[in-house]
Amino acid sequence: MRRDGLSLAYRSPYLFRLQPTFGEMRARLEERLAERTRIAQDLHGTVVQGIVSVAMQLDVAVDQLPANSPAKLRLSRVLELVRHVMEEGRNAVRGLRSSNSDSDSDSDDLGQAFSRIPQDLGIEVQIDFRVIVFGSARKLHPLIRDEVYHIGRELLVNAFRHSRASCIEVELEYAPKRFRMIVCDDGCGIDPQVLRAGREGHWGLPSMGERAERIGARLRVWSRAAAGTEVALSVPNSIAFESRIIEKLAGC
Repeated sequence: MRRDGLSLAYRSPYLFRLQPTFGEMRARLEERLAERTRIAQDLHGTVVQGIVSVAMQLDVAVDQLPANSPAKLRLSRVLELVRHVMEEGRNAVRGLRSSNSDSDSDSDDLGQAFSRIPQDLGIEVQIDFRVIVFGSARKLHPLIRDEVYHIGRELLVNAFRHSRASCIEVELEYAPKRFRMIVCDDGCGIDPQVLRAGREGHWGLPSMGERAERIGARLRVWSRAAAGTEVALSVPNSIAFESRIIEKLAGC
């Protein structure tokens, strides 16, 4: 569903590009890794542990209620909700800490991660959804991978919920000089106001561009009413791939 060479009536003025030196990029990545670790520790030590304490006390209270008490059923449902929130909190902390992990887990497979998004969103409408990988998949730097995933996920959430598309496609390209992700659909296009400011509770494209800038990437957007939308995120190989960063560090 690539739109290469297609003339579109609306092309976003928001073109973000940043070309930091390798030393600057390395310093940024190290700083962000340290900050993510600190946030994960703070969340685990305060919010998550607080929810665990609430769940334990609520569990005791439910056990002390008579079996035929109307409140027992209601509180049991509340307890299940608290446990769900607790697990979500733990998953969020694990996600923050995963950027420091050297394991080759499934979280490194962007194709699989994107393929699961319709199921995670509970999408029931029949939409032709494809994830296509070009080139041999290579391990991305953990922070690059995380930012690519979060940007791609937000784009897919918007496409599934708002584009009224019959076909949505993600392309992941592992090229010699770059990593590129393209998310495109054949839906209704993006209103210029929404493109600038985003929807309530969601990032606007400018915010995504700012996230792209922080990892030394470039974000391009094409959209036209009734002709769909395409968003391309491109990251130079010197920044994107973990092996390239290790090679440069070895040469320092």
